[in-house]
Amino acid sequence: MINGGIDRRVGEIRSVYERAFRKFDPKNPVPDIFVEFYPYIGINHTIRRRDGRILVRIAEICSEMPLEAHHGLAEILVAKLYRKRVPAAARQLYSAYVSSSEIREKATENKRSRGRKVVTTPKGAVYDLDAMFEKLNRSYFGEALRKPTLSWSARKTYRILGHHDSTHDTVVLSRSLDDRSVPQYVVEYVLFHEMLHIAHPARHVNGRRFFHTPAFRRDERKFAYYEQAERWIENNVRKLKRRARQK
Repeated sequence: MINGGIDRRVGEIRSVYERAFRKFDPKNPVPDIFVEFYPYIGINHTIRRRDGRILVRIAEICSEMPLEAHHGLAEILVAKLYRKRVPAAARQLYSAYVSSSEIREKATENKRSRGRKVVTTPKGAVYDLDAMFEKLNRSYFGEALRKPTLSWSARKTYRILGHHDSTHDTVVLSRSLDDRSVPQYVVEYVLFHEMLHIAHPARHVNGRRFFHTPAFRRDERKFAYYEQAERWIENNVRKLKRRARQK
């Protein structure tokens, strides 16, 4: 798209946001709005107030999005700016576009080619994730799961103990768990949870992704030490937090 086309496109989208502001704040003048396409890796969009102006950044992946879907996105962003309920119709307009297989594939390719995944090593000071994966794969999955890249996190964390990144085919566990004070069954449970994300990929429904489906939760409870692991994590969150904050 040549510069004139880009300018015309941005002008059309700015008008869409002006209309959204008039809808959610009819008593005040429409603010000065600046719209730009931004090279976000995924399907991310932001709206901010800055020096009396409104700055809207739309992911480049949506540069060809139909104007109708931009109407939906504008109402979503402006509603959130005013902390008002997002109209269901606006969400549907936007979701119909971004939930398409074509856009999801583009977003995945963007993340794979431009995203940066920090990976350290599967062998920790106490626990070896490679050996643990093989044991769990044999016991619970009949060795049917293909092993992803396994890694301990670069830093100790406590809010997120494990994470499965399907784009980079990676499972990362918090280094806070790589400690002799943490029972092995707790580390195995966290890894088992992330392995279930491989066995039960996220479901896309009306533009939303559901990770913990009923089937996922049913299989999660098959872990031999499910109750004990959940209880240990609940009772030791503060200890993990202190450990994560230590230099």
